[in-house]
Amino acid sequence: MTVLSLHEVRRVHGSGETAVTALDGVSLSVGTGELVAVMGPSGSGKSTLLNLSGGLDRPTKGTVAVDGIVLDTCRRRELAALRRQRIGYVFQDLNLLAGLTAAENIALPLELDGVSSRRARELAETALADVDLDGLGGRFPDELSGGQQQRVAIARALIGRRRLVLADEPTGALDSHTGESVLRLLRSKVDGGAAGVLVTHDARHAAWADRVVFLRDGRIVDTTGPLDRPEELLSTQDGQR
Repeated sequence: MTVLSLHEVRRVHGSGETAVTALDGVSLSVGTGELVAVMGPSGSGKSTLLNLSGGLDRPTKGTVAVDGIVLDTCRRRELAALRRQRIGYVFQDLNLLAGLTAAENIALPLELDGVSSRRARELAETALADVDLDGLGGRFPDELSGGQQQRVAIARALIGRRRLVLADEPTGALDSHTGESVLRLLRSKVDGGAAGVLVTHDARHAAWADRVVFLRDGRIVDTTGPLDRPEELLSTQDGQR
């Protein structure tokens, strides 16, 4: 079953001589139980693709749908509910709320959907334990290291019944051991029935995906299955720039 669908999506920033085409006719489908890695050089459109997929931006042309719901047709409140209930997003800049503790940041989406504070807190503490932050739920973001903050953001993205998980370099501030545990969690979430899109520069991380899509200049230039020898394949792509 298709969870995420982009059809002939084009995104242009600005107009006239200053216009910049971030995505140019991109079509992509991601199904239940599928993790797709997106790779490409800086400025290739990777983050724009995630923002459109998560309803944080709108395409200039084309359509983006999640669970069959075309995002362009949603009102602001409907879109906010869709993102809160069905889409988990790990941002590069994390977007943690400084005035809330780690557990409160994670529990907030659940509480907004009517889960009791007590139950939401229990689920948040479990999510923290899953990312090796057991016992740190009462700390505020500025009391955590950068890597710990990133793990809080990942726990927030994976909690609840998210149908689509979007991750923008989710292991960037983590050591290799913790990064691998995070990717294992993401893989587990997808195997449990979600769909996932992982933006990464690291071919070792892309090797966790079922499919790898390569972007260049806002266009999909290649698609492959699971990476057998990821470093070699990435080097080949780099050599074609």
